[in-house]
Amino acid sequence: MRRLLILAMMLGLAGPALAQEPPATPDRPLANAEQEARAQALFEDIRCVVCQHESIADSPAGVASDMRRWVRDRIAEGQTDTEVRDGLVARYGDYVLFTPPVRLGTLLLWGLPLVLVLGGAGVLVWFARRRSGQIEPDADLTTAERTRVDNLLKAARTGPEDDATLPPKTRDGTS
Repeated sequence: MRRLLILAMMLGLAGPALAQEPPATPDRPLANAEQEARAQALFEDIRCVVCQHESIADSPAGVASDMRRWVRDRIAEGQTDTEVRDGLVARYGDYVLFTPPVRLGTLLLWGLPLVLVLGGAGVLVWFARRRSGQIEPDADLTTAERTRVDNLLKAARTGPEDDATLPPKTRDGTS
């Protein structure tokens, strides 16, 4: 019974190990050095759709390996860099490019940061002007109010013992 339990546990643990992605086949560079240089430059401009923040040149994912192979095949066929990029965009969308093209659909992506910065600066200026308009430097005070303010300011500078407007202290020193 114990051996059967151990065998069942071993088989249960073997399942996740078999579910791993097989290692990617090693990339074969193009025979023409100029074409390989073009391919390497394209690899840096193309985003891995699995890793998201890595280029396919740096990504170890199997999809990135497939994308590198696809790019090399297109370059070997004689396609231009633009045609290769267009093929990837047709397959994966604008997301596959690190620098998406500027057009009506992506205008919000390019212009939104500028709009947010200018809008934030405008709100700050509006609040600053609104706040400065609320304080009246020449507030109309009655003579009694002005005397009280002067006495309070004098008490703050010299101490509360000299101020007649404050309540007298009791024997224990509290007001």
